[in-house]
Amino acid sequence: MTRRNAEILLIIVIALRSTALLFSKIALATMGPLTLLSIRFLLAFVILFAIFCKRMLALRPATLLRGLILGGLFYATMASELIGLQYTTTSTTAFLENTAIMLVPLFDAALRRSRPERSALISGLALTGIAFLTLHDGRLAIGLGEGICLLAAVFYAATIVATDRLAKRDDALVLGVLQVGFIGVFGTVSAFIFEQSALPATGAEWGAVLFLAVVCTVLGFTLQPVAQKYTSTEKAGLFCALNPLIAAVLGCVFLQEAFTRGSLIGAALILGSIVISALLEQHSPFRGKHHRRQLAGSGCI
Repeated sequence: MTRRNAEILLIIVIALRSTALLFSKIALATMGPLTLLSIRFLLAFVILFAIFCKRMLALRPATLLRGLILGGLFYATMASELIGLQYTTTSTTAFLENTAIMLVPLFDAALRRSRPERSALISGLALTGIAFLTLHDGRLAIGLGEGICLLAAVFYAATIVATDRLAKRDDALVLGVLQVGFIGVFGTVSAFIFEQSALPATGAEWGAVLFLAVVCTVLGFTLQPVAQKYTSTEKAGLFCALNPLIAAVLGCVFLQEAFTRGSLIGAALILGSIVISALLEQHSPFRGKHHRRQLAGSGCI
């Protein structure tokens, strides 16, 4: 897979996962958020294991451990997001969680013991776009919900950086299946501890759960390690800014939510930051050298 194809795949993955909000609202009518995570990811794992059973049975203990780490980070991200959403608005949650795009280049630079690259400035432009897109009232007060959403952003950034490091050492598809399974296990344990578990009550809710499991999870979560294996950490973090943009467009089309002038400005800033990043990377004299250094540091070459 070429780097360009990997980036296209990553955009598709993010787009698929952006549809989750629409169907989660339906499923959460009678289900707790942790129970939804449990059913969604365990069902997806069963489907994936049935498809890739031969590759799964050949996994190594080290791969299992890496899948556990990624699954734990992803679970922490999603659980924090859903819990924070109970105390604050959807728009505020979207903005705060996506501050991860600023944290990714900082975390990556810390691990490489070097200065953050200019992608950090481009991420700042994308974050400004997310603010225009989500914070329609222009105000942001930090309370319990907002604090939990910021914690979700930290977990999200850590997940992106960890995926970049770990996906290059293993079969990325097997790693993706394992992380889905571990999210389901963590969701099941926490649901039994903190919630009164209940299955979907209507056909519409079952349909929503099946869509979340098959489309948003089987395709979305499993393919992210595959895509990130062939692209950079900074680019993966920047592409995550597309998540609130796609969610806003879907909300406008299917939920009749307003798409204001501020939303248009935010969309332009997000898309502009990605275009600028691509142009700078294309004309950078260190592009090939930097990419080879990333692969060498990950143990691929």
